[in-house]
Amino acid sequence: MKTKKYISDYLVMFLGSLLMSAGVYFFKIPNGFSTGGVSGAATLLGSISVISPATWITIFNVALLIIGFITLGKGVGIRTVFCTILFSAATQILEWLIPMTSPLTDQPLLELIYAMLLTSVGSALIFYRNGSSGGTDIIALIIKKHFGINVGTALLCVDCLIAASAFMVFDVRTGLFSVLGLLIKAFLVDGLIQSFDTCKCFMIVTSKPDEINKYIMQNMHHSSTIVEGHGAYSHSEKWVIYTVCRPLEAIKLQKTAKEIDPDSFITITTSSEIIGKGFKGSL
Repeated sequence: MKTKKYISDYLVMFLGSLLMSAGVYFFKIPNGFSTGGVSGAATLLGSISVISPATWITIFNVALLIIGFITLGKGVGIRTVFCTILFSAATQILEWLIPMTSPLTDQPLLELIYAMLLTSVGSALIFYRNGSSGGTDIIALIIKKHFGINVGTALLCVDCLIAASAFMVFDVRTGLFSVLGLLIKAFLVDGLIQSFDTCKCFMIVTSKPDEINKYIMQNMHHSSTIVEGHGAYSHSEKWVIYTVCRPLEAIKLQKTAKEIDPDSFITITTSSEIIGKGFKGSL
C-alpha cells in the first residue's frame, strides 16, 4: 500500500512538472510574461543575453539545488529534486524539439490565461503530493532560515521583484501582463489545491441505520460513525450516521439513502480538509 502511494505521488508530480514546462515554454517565454519564479527570471535574462530562457532555467535550478543542499541540508527533499530536474529537462527538450521564435497567437491575454492555467495546475498537483518545483521556493526557505521571514511573504517579495522587472526589460504592456499573471497564479494555485481535497460530509438521521451503513461499507468501501438519537418531535428512536466521501460518491449515497429510508433527514456539507484513513494523512 505504501509503495502504491509513492508511485501515485510521483506520477502526479511527473504530470505536474510537464504541465508547468508546457505552460512556461509555449506561453510564458514567447510573450515575455515574467510572473515570478525561476521561469520569470529566465525569461528576463533570455531576452537580454545569448543564453536561451530554457538554458537559464536549467542553470538557475541546478545552482539553487546545490545552494539549497549546502544551506538547508535535508530541507531540500528528494521530491523537490525530482520535480526541479524534470521541469528543467522537459523545458530544455521542448526547446530542442520545437523551437519557438514567436508567440503561438496574436492574442496575449489568451496566452496569459493558458500560461497561468497550465503552470497553476502543474504547481497545484506538485504541492498536493507534498512536492516542490524548487527555484524561488528554495530562495524563500533560505531567507526564512537566516532572516526569520515567513516563506509565503519571502516568496511573494521575490516574485514581485521579478514581475516588476518586466516593465524595464520589455515594455509597459508586458509588465502589466506579468503582474496580472502573478496575481492570478497566487489565487488560482490555492483554489486548485483545495478543490483536489474537496469531500462531502454526510449526517444522515434515519430509522434504518444497518441498511444504509451496509451500502457505505460494501459499495463505497468507507466506514461511518453511528450515534443513537431520539426524535424531538416524533419521540421515536433514531440513529445518526456520519460519514465522508468523494463528490462523485455523494450523489449515489444521497439517492441510495433516500431509497432505503424515504423519511431520512440528510445534511450534506463540503470540506477541503479531511484527515484520516482513506483520505489525507494516511498511507
